[in-house]
Amino acid sequence: MPKTVKKNIPHTFEGKRLDVAIALLFPKVTRSQAQRLIREGNIRVDGETAKSSHKVRIGEEVTLVLIEPEVSVHEPQPIPLDIVFEDKYIVVVNKPPGLVVHPGAGVKNGTLVNALLAHCGDLSGIGGVLRPGIVHRLDKGTSGLIVAAKTDQAHLLLSRQIAQREVSREYHVIVWGLLDENSGRIEAPIARHRVHRKKMAVDWQRGKKAATRFSVLERFCFASYALASLETGRTHQIRVHFSHLGHPVFGDPQYGGRTKALSRLSGDRRREASHMLHLIERPALHAAALRFKHPISGELLSFEAPLHADILELLEAMRRN
Repeated sequence: MPKTVKKNIPHTFEGKRLDVAIALLFPKVTRSQAQRLIREGNIRVDGETAKSSHKVRIGEEVTLVLIEPEVSVHEPQPIPLDIVFEDKYIVVVNKPPGLVVHPGAGVKNGTLVNALLAHCGDLSGIGGVLRPGIVHRLDKGTSGLIVAAKTDQAHLLLSRQIAQREVSREYHVIVWGLLDENSGRIEAPIARHRVHRKKMAVDWQRGKKAATRFSVLERFCFASYALASLETGRTHQIRVHFSHLGHPVFGDPQYGGRTKALSRLSGDRRREASHMLHLIERPALHAAALRFKHPISGELLSFEAPLHADILELLEAMRRN
């Protein structure tokens, strides 16, 4: 059953945006969640729907309708997991490449969610019936660290840390070509591709702000090995940003990291690069480090995951070459 909560705007909130005021009035609701609730019509001001940009006034009555999360309908499946950390609130997993994080279009079973339901018995319901426990995502082809929430409170507080950019996520990535700078920052807005709806793209008109920092670790004859960190967490962000620079992630078929990048080479380099591509069947991208505050205790947690075997083999081959 929906739960209705009402509060009045205090004088200290006068003139603030509605989504900001909601996050302040209801500490368990993040600003992004407030924006979603506003879009869905589950927040009213003096009985009327309003936009996130509405400037609140003293004494206005804000009504918040909270929909109880649905119980997950997914079948627990005993899929082996590499558990890095676990307590009664959260679980951190080193995800292998090829494992889909949650069920979606065309994928009903065999996901990280199915595996976690079998391992934990229960997960937070805030992610909804399709994504129980999932606080942030990793693409199917990306290996490395991901945290899931077991309780709704943990989920809300972790989501807030991500929204406030208090979670550190570092990736190791191999990209085509030689990056000119030893370090840099890519800032380019990202939106759903206007034609290919399964892809994302840099879009200066419709895109949401996105920023990625990087530093080069090694350079090879036709590729660069780098450390990338997220300032924002847009879908496919690292893959889209490096492709936008003209340096798609090595092995990434969706953003030009296989046949398209290979076609730019010729002769011996093309043959060598083609051999390297046979060593990896996915984007050469690994979530190597994850740092955040424990949502309940506040303790700073830091985790690292070693490179997956296929990226290690690829790096060794590039070094020999």
